[in-house]
Amino acid sequence: MRNRGLRGVLAADERIGAGNVLARVLAHGADPAGPGLTFDTDVDGHPAGRALTLGQLDERVAARAAWLHQRGIKPRDPVAVWATAAADMVLSFLALTRLGAVPALMNGRLRPEIAAEYVRRLRGVGVLADDAHGALLAGHDLGVPLLGTPAEAGDGDPAAAPGHYRHHADDPVVITHTSGTTGVPKAVLHSHASLFAATRHLLAMPQAQGTRRILNALPAPHTATVLMVNQALGNCAEMLLLSDQGGERVLQAIQRWRPDGVFGFSVTWAELARFDLSAYDLDSVSLWFNTGDCSHEPHVRRLVAVGSRDVVTRDGVTRVPGSVFIDGLGSSEMGHSMFHITHRVDTDRYGRCVGRPYRFARVAVLDAAGEPVPAGEVGWLGIDSPSLFRGYWNDSVTTYRSRQRGWYLTGDLVYADDEGRYYHLDRAVDSVDAGDGRRFYTALSEERVLAACPDVTDCTVVITSGAGGVVTDVLLELAAGAEAAEDRTERVRAALGPDVGASLRRVVPVRSADIPVTVTGKVRKVALRERYLTESPS
Repeated sequence: MRNRGLRGVLAADERIGAGNVLARVLAHGADPAGPGLTFDTDVDGHPAGRALTLGQLDERVAARAAWLHQRGIKPRDPVAVWATAAADMVLSFLALTRLGAVPALMNGRLRPEIAAEYVRRLRGVGVLADDAHGALLAGHDLGVPLLGTPAEAGDGDPAAAPGHYRHHADDPVVITHTSGTTGVPKAVLHSHASLFAATRHLLAMPQAQGTRRILNALPAPHTATVLMVNQALGNCAEMLLLSDQGGERVLQAIQRWRPDGVFGFSVTWAELARFDLSAYDLDSVSLWFNTGDCSHEPHVRRLVAVGSRDVVTRDGVTRVPGSVFIDGLGSSEMGHSMFHITHRVDTDRYGRCVGRPYRFARVAVLDAAGEPVPAGEVGWLGIDSPSLFRGYWNDSVTTYRSRQRGWYLTGDLVYADDEGRYYHLDRAVDSVDAGDGRRFYTALSEERVLAACPDVTDCTVVITSGAGGVVTDVLLELAAGAEAAEDRTERVRAALGPDVGASLRRVVPVRSADIPVTVTGKVRKVALRERYLTESPS
């Protein structure tokens, strides 16, 4: 079946969901010799970097399903998966969902004691861990056995795999986790229907440029990678999944594999901004797609200046220099970005604008009582969408605390303009009440500093409130060749504006390694705040 017709059939398929996309694509006549997935590590003797066809992918998934079934894994059994390689995470997800089990995908950079506690709280039936992570769990009481490694599961006999489990729309299909800015991360549960809601919407629309050969630079255990795998399978697209999302690794993969679209988090674009992009062959890229935190203007502008894209002219389709960057705001709980805005070289709507909501989502800006506020007024972001998570696994208290008057409260502070565009100011936990009805925003402050300081590739603003009042510290990551000894204090103060600028205590050049981040790359501003509350300026 041709790709365009298949996409429409999948969008209308009432049985399809996040747990059976591979099976339904094949059932609807997709060519088994067509594109499956490409991994950056070997898969059961299949070389790294060489694509698995759709049929080969199905066989490798069946082998793992047989191996897991032989070890007693049944429908609705939670199984933790802790590994580094993208192949281990994705193939384990596909195999476990084939059985109707519930994969709990864990970021490989969790601290061992945090990982062990996370596994205990899952109250599952077992753990799949690669050799390195299995060793880290040794000596910890997990409450469940180590089943083996994801690679060992590839030794199963595909012919012995049981038939595909038939999911109900409400069946749990995957547990991912939040970034874990403090303590043990929250376990985010998605259902068969919820995690496919956005994909169904996208399959019913014309396929976007930049989605036929995709480089996935999203963390493999994240909800976003599960989404992208299912979208790629539904589009019969090619996809290379990276196990390491570092800037140099991403640039090398673009040059070698020549994708037309690159998907990642804002932390990856910040890393790319540290490089001279003109020194790399990035011409194949027509689309950069961001989810998670929205991205900063200088990072976006560097990316849209490279690559190339097709445009329709009077003379037909023409390839022109410059790419497109689609920005948004999403989280594990949202199940997909809720907003989208498109940037090109000639666009100029920044200032942390995340654009308009997708058509499948309802959004609101709410006050503390859950009531809508007028356009232009800052409030809490509330979401109502079929893509929303079903709750926090084994934590109904936190689940219900995140809901108010039918809205899921994301923890973000935003406002809407009169034209229905939304602007993200900060995470609520990172902002500070400055008194007199004023609130200072770290993310917005970072946006302003970066826009005003072209010799700075990234920055972190830490605002603290103590007995002496509100103080602001600005940590600058300087571009190569920038003068580290230069005093940028007054330039930064002016960029911050009169209110936040008046609280500026110091401006400190730092290395990226000096900034504590979570396992998904978010800056741990709570930890920085604690540090700077106790330190005096040096």
